[in-house]
Amino acid sequence: MGGARTQVNKAHKSRFASKASRQIHRTSRTDKSRIAKPDSHRAAVKGARAARIQRSKTIRNEKRAALLKEKRASTGSASPPRVVVLFDLSSSTNLVKVATDLLTLSSEEDTKPFSNTVAFPTYKFRLTVLEAPHGDLLSCMEMAKVADLIAFVVSAKSLYDGYETSSLIDPFGEQCLSIFRAIGLPSTAVLIRDLPMDMKRKQELKKICISHLASELPEDCKFYPADSKEDLHKFMWLFKEQSLSCPHWRNQRPYLMSQEASLEPDESNPGTCSLLLSGYVRAHSVSVNQLVHVSGAGDFQLGRIDVLKDQCPMSERKSSNSMDADDMRDFQVIQTLLPDPMKQEPLVVENVPDPLAGEQTWPTEAEIAEADINNKEQKLIRKKLPQGTSDYQAAWILEDTDDEDSDNSDEESDGMVLDVQKDQTTQDGSDNSDVDECQLISENFDDRTEADTEMADEESLTKEQIEAEIKKIKEAYADDQEFPDEVETPIDVPAKKRFARYRGLKSFRTSSWDPKESLPPEYARIFAFDNFARTQKNALAKVLDIDEGSVDDCAPVGSYVRLHLKHVPLDLATRLCQPSKKSPVVACGLLQHESKMSVLHFSIKKHDSYDAPIKSKEMFSFHMGFRQFFARPLFSSDDLNCDKHKMERFLHPGRFSVASVYAPISFPPLPLIVLKTQHGEPPALAAIGSLKCVDPDRIILKKIILTGYPQRVSKSKAIVRYMFHTPGDVRWFKPVEIWTKCGRRGRIKEPVGTHGALKCVFNGVIQQHDTVCMSLYKRAYPKWPEQCYRSCDTISQSGMVSA
Repeated sequence: MGGARTQVNKAHKSRFASKASRQIHRTSRTDKSRIAKPDSHRAAVKGARAARIQRSKTIRNEKRAALLKEKRASTGSASPPRVVVLFDLSSSTNLVKVATDLLTLSSEEDTKPFSNTVAFPTYKFRLTVLEAPHGDLLSCMEMAKVADLIAFVVSAKSLYDGYETSSLIDPFGEQCLSIFRAIGLPSTAVLIRDLPMDMKRKQELKKICISHLASELPEDCKFYPADSKEDLHKFMWLFKEQSLSCPHWRNQRPYLMSQEASLEPDESNPGTCSLLLSGYVRAHSVSVNQLVHVSGAGDFQLGRIDVLKDQCPMSERKSSNSMDADDMRDFQVIQTLLPDPMKQEPLVVENVPDPLAGEQTWPTEAEIAEADINNKEQKLIRKKLPQGTSDYQAAWILEDTDDEDSDNSDEESDGMVLDVQKDQTTQDGSDNSDVDECQLISENFDDRTEADTEMADEESLTKEQIEAEIKKIKEAYADDQEFPDEVETPIDVPAKKRFARYRGLKSFRTSSWDPKESLPPEYARIFAFDNFARTQKNALAKVLDIDEGSVDDCAPVGSYVRLHLKHVPLDLATRLCQPSKKSPVVACGLLQHESKMSVLHFSIKKHDSYDAPIKSKEMFSFHMGFRQFFARPLFSSDDLNCDKHKMERFLHPGRFSVASVYAPISFPPLPLIVLKTQHGEPPALAAIGSLKCVDPDRIILKKIILTGYPQRVSKSKAIVRYMFHTPGDVRWFKPVEIWTKCGRRGRIKEPVGTHGALKCVFNGVIQQHDTVCMSLYKRAYPKWPEQCYRSCDTISQSGMVSA
């Protein structure tokens, strides 16, 4: 039997009604007209709605116009030719035949093309075909940077006998694919060659290729058969309608892929010349007042820009629709752009330091009187400090408030009583010499340590010496994996002199560290920004201003120009012009400040295919966007909740680290490829990453751990040996906190004996098998590269130079 049922009426819908509307039935008829909203309000509401509709329509029309403009810019007659890079995933494919078929597609006769750029009036676009040489990693990588479409060519011959697909991609193809993904893949397609005539068998092999290559390529990658002209015509029709995508970093700067490279000797400056690069302007308009970078060669100013007649027009010709050999020599100059000395960007690489910038002027009488008043008001402070300790170092030493230590007399320790009211000049005769001696010994030890671990010049080493150096690095890497940061205290040199540049930290995360303290001389040669984000925003805004600027000082996108780069070394320009017919030279326009040196930080990860250990401050080849330069990176951790970062001696696999180098300023985002060349072998892919930031004030601390072993243990007290070897070192490092590998923390109480043993007190019971450690830190800096750009011999061996 059911329970009692009560009637529940539906609630009145007055939840969103205003108080005035709920009470309007109680008002009189005259008041209703007063409370009711006027017609002007209704008109205002109606007008606001109309304004919103109009605004949405305007935004929609602007987006439609932008897409239409982008489509016309990529497919119109004024657009530069589309660059298609043919890349064979294995060495069994003939790229020359594929390139010839594409370039002669519009001609009825199978004649050899005069150039790698051809116009297709049928498809209403122009095409530049480049063949990536198999086995040349640098050439393949540089061609991929300028490609609008990468066409991966595979051969189906290896699938005839069986279904073994391991030969579709060889190890070199896998390495290049990983590099292409790190750089940023543009639009991709796969051309399948050597398919059988049987339709059923042809579809089966095509499905096998798709199933095994789809996981290595992007989802929008299309597969096309490419054996006949009909297949290539179908590919071209689809390629015409395809919306091309390219990496974002490439659209931030103007660049030019040269169709021809030559030089003009400079009679006024012997040993230099003007490098002439002819090609189509891409991405953005190039200004004659901005700097231009040629990768591997450096940054240069423009002498002038010649706007030439297009050598490959879209309209059909009677003889040929491609660049003829005679026409390429007969350039018709339409306009010449000359730089404005007042607006031209200066070629500044390093800052010129002022040797008198650190000098101090003699204080005035008012300043002396103010200092005397402050000293009189200041309370007398006496600290027990080691000899040679400055005022700034005294701030790092922790106060010892233990009652047991207060009983020790001043004569028992090597420390000195520092009186802050006493004139510092009275101690210069004894203290400064001790500090200078400590710093000199510490620097000599640090330099000797780096020299022992760094590889010497490969040309001056024999094969046995090179093998010994590699073995030493591998042993150091194994020791760093097993005992990270642990070092041995030298016996013949006091620890207070060997580790004079190190200091202890109460907390690595919260303790302060002045980023402007004791900077190296290299910091006087670099540049820094007050607000890096604002500077980047202004630099990118200037690129848009150049696009909208007048034609008197800039060449628009799609125009065929000839750049005159002045003051180029003659031997370097000769090397650049030699391989220009086979592989193009690419020049890149620089943003503001991008020629100046600073400290760049990269987020970097060791590549899985590289087995050798990667040590800090080794020489590597950095490929950052269009730039190429040599650098000695310093690796460190990336701590998000801390302003200090721990230095890493090796780049460990499986995780990201931060690599800091001295390099020209660049604005992110930019991809990074790190290559390593050893013993005359081809370059190997060592690491990949991206540009993180430009910040000289980023603090990187090198950590060392001094270890000792308990000799006698009594509850929370222990006598530790082998951490130091003299009682003076024990007294010097007494303020620094110690810890054990089992989790105990403590402090040094006093030295014991004459061989460096020390008595310690911990916050818990200490075990006999435990290890006592002391952490010390010093700031580390990258190493200045001997040569920022590659030499001429390296350029000639690479076979491809780009910017």
